[in-house]
Amino acid sequence: MSYDTLCSMEQIEQDLLNNFRPPAFPGSFFISFEGIEGAGKSTQIIKIKDYLESKNYRVLVLREPGGTPFGEKLRSAILNTKTTLHPVAEAHLFAASRAQLLEEVTLKELSVPNTVVICDRYIDSTMAYQGIARNLGIKTILDMHNCFPLNLVPHLTFYLKISIETSQERQKMRNAPKDYFESQGIEFYRNLVEGYEQAYQLFPKRIKLIDAEKNGDEVYKSVLKELVNLLEN
Repeated sequence: MSYDTLCSMEQIEQDLLNNFRPPAFPGSFFISFEGIEGAGKSTQIIKIKDYLESKNYRVLVLREPGGTPFGEKLRSAILNTKTTLHPVAEAHLFAASRAQLLEEVTLKELSVPNTVVICDRYIDSTMAYQGIARNLGIKTILDMHNCFPLNLVPHLTFYLKISIETSQERQKMRNAPKDYFESQGIEFYRNLVEGYEQAYQLFPKRIKLIDAEKNGDEVYKSVLKELVNLLEN
């Protein structure tokens, strides 16, 4: 980690970090999955959804950007654009989708007891993609989210960590068309990894680092262990 990075992280005041909190709905939980492309988020989300439903939880799976008619239009516009977006525009588009998703879906669902909302990407992606990879700085992203409802964060975030090499190999195996972000170069992916590492350092109680280089069953066991700990405590 560079000296400049360390300095920027030191400038993030604890009071700012403390303003980020999970929604307060007893008996309901908000969970997110993070990681670079190929980390296996979709597979683990399906497994965790099945487990939670077997324990009689109401489960809703959302994705970012998206999850609402407004958000899905933004998602399509961002991921399919052929024009390079300014980093500030990117960050605000994601924040806009997130705010609408919280207001229109997430908070209403969590208000129903015994509900778990699982989100595929959340604020940590913005810190990694726009904060570090697009060079806006993590403090800029946190300041942008330092108001309700954007200051609401998951009770638990799973950061599925893989190497850039593994990401590239899995993307080749997938052989799917690359979207706006997937088509970025190796340096972009290096910055993404650094961004996720910084997010993990800033929110170590919320973010659980999972070694996703392992096979799917082993990853699931690690995820499930942390999830059960949350549900029981």
